[in-house]
Amino acid sequence: MQGRICAGRMPGVALSERGRGEAEAAAKRLIDRGIAAIYASPMERTQETAGIVGRQLTLPVSVLDDLAELDFGEWTGLTFDEVRKDPRWPEWATHRSLSCIPGGETMRAVQARVVEALMEMRREHPEDNVVVVSHGDVIRAALVFALGMPLDFYHRIEVATASLSTMRIDANGIRVIAINERVLTGG
Repeated sequence: MQGRICAGRMPGVALSERGRGEAEAAAKRLIDRGIAAIYASPMERTQETAGIVGRQLTLPVSVLDDLAELDFGEWTGLTFDEVRKDPRWPEWATHRSLSCIPGGETMRAVQARVVEALMEMRREHPEDNVVVVSHGDVIRAALVFALGMPLDFYHRIEVATASLSTMRIDANGIRVIAINERVLTGG
């Protein structure tokens, strides 16, 4: 969800000036981390963020559909207040592991696709650090998987815009190193 509306996969949703500033700040924090590749969701706002990171790191951005935002189906483009009035909202809000957004996608599907994408990145870059630019719900789905938490606990993790969360996937398994690190910018 973006701003006051459920943007989801809506086209034409770009970063604000503040969002570009936050992306610049995050990109600067990645300069000395030995990044070998950048992967991003196909959504316009993540492409814009990934482009900022790519320019800072002088790396191209690879687009992966499996990093795309959760499909909010019928709720795409509605305000938060409108979504919360939908009688199907309480089930989705409390049981994301068992429910589906009307006309949209389940969190189980989101988690399956993002975890598979992360495993593929590890196969492609077994010893390298990579940057993944995605969306809050997708990032939370990956984090709860890595932490061994049920999907219904995903709301317990804060993922702010332009924040950095770090995971390590290697022969020893998957570990979460950091969650929601960010540099606050003015505005």
